[in-house]
Amino acid sequence: MDRTLIWQLAIRYLRGKRSANAVPILSRISMVAIAVSSAAMIIIFSVFNGLEFVVKDLYKAFYPEIRITVARGKFFGADSARLNAIRLLNGVKAVSTAIEDNALAIDENNKEQKVIVLKGIDNNYFAVNDVKRFIIHGEDSVSTGHPYTAIVGAHIINELGVDINYIYSKIQLYYLNPTATNPEADPASAYQELSLHPAGVFKIENEFDTKYVLAPLPLVQKLFRQEGRVSSIEISADPGAVNVLQQQLKQLFGKDYRVESRYEQNRTMYSVMSAEKWAVYAILVLVLFIAEFNMIGALAMLVIEKRKDIAILKAMGAQPATIRTIFLLEGTLWSLMGGLSGLALGVGICLVQQKFGIIKLQGDFLVPAFPVQIQLGDTLLVISTIMVVGLIASWYPAKRSTKAEDPSLKST
Repeated sequence: MDRTLIWQLAIRYLRGKRSANAVPILSRISMVAIAVSSAAMIIIFSVFNGLEFVVKDLYKAFYPEIRITVARGKFFGADSARLNAIRLLNGVKAVSTAIEDNALAIDENNKEQKVIVLKGIDNNYFAVNDVKRFIIHGEDSVSTGHPYTAIVGAHIINELGVDINYIYSKIQLYYLNPTATNPEADPASAYQELSLHPAGVFKIENEFDTKYVLAPLPLVQKLFRQEGRVSSIEISADPGAVNVLQQQLKQLFGKDYRVESRYEQNRTMYSVMSAEKWAVYAILVLVLFIAEFNMIGALAMLVIEKRKDIAILKAMGAQPATIRTIFLLEGTLWSLMGGLSGLALGVGICLVQQKFGIIKLQGDFLVPAFPVQIQLGDTLLVISTIMVVGLIASWYPAKRSTKAEDPSLKST
């Protein structure tokens, strides 16, 4: 049978006729249910994308595009020859060395104390990592001149009660002395001490704001008794060159070092975010299947209503596969009508949120409203899901249509 006729019949049944039976009502209800499900799917996907983008953007502050660390131990020597070899690789934008470890921070009045991560940074650090744009008060650099200065997380400043505007306000840092041989006899030798003035404050996210103190690299190396040694080499690279650079650096440093991309430095976080998104997708697909049950009922009733048409088509020589195709196409059109309507609604809601930020985030966040980001891949996934679920839901009524008979045409 002519494919054009199949399409004409499917579109004619889609429009339906005004009648007292329940088929038009059920079909419209099924379309609304599918529209709501598809709108929810694209909205939730867009919210996940927006949150993922914000989190990844925040993590750029302390996680470089490539980081080199030692496979065993904490510290290693970073000789100038090896650093120069890194800088000569194609795609490398900047190279920074850093050293970090836990230390005890105490306010100047010895009333408050907190275990923090003290990170020594060199002059190239801000060219590699994106901390500078999150500095909310004070200086955007650290100094080895007197007084020694640091950039400190906002929560640490609040907990220790240090005044960055008062030049004599200091944070005392204590680190265990690795060379102490008899600390019981001489307790003062059990630790190293460094006094820093917090000249700058950054505010990113609690994970960083409650954890990091950034200080000059030479001072921290001296405190740790690790002069000339570092805990990481951090590299900023062209986005398209990261994978190639990572392989080159692995060959340059060998198996005794870890060369990690930003994703590998935060593998757990990225895996959890991806798993959450696909878990929500699976739940919404189940909701879509439930919405499609209305369509199954409506199609089954349409098959009963069109038994005379089916009989006529059979008399004209239509094969069972042709009749089945008509009702499969009918179910798919119903799903697409509802799905595309819901998709348009969901995209519209997301665009309004992007433009006006109507739904606000509660609490102290860097972004005032829920971030949303529409991606073409998610849109195509929603459309594909709607079509597949529509085909599955249409299969049984379409199969039954080949066995439908018109009682008025039976011989008595």
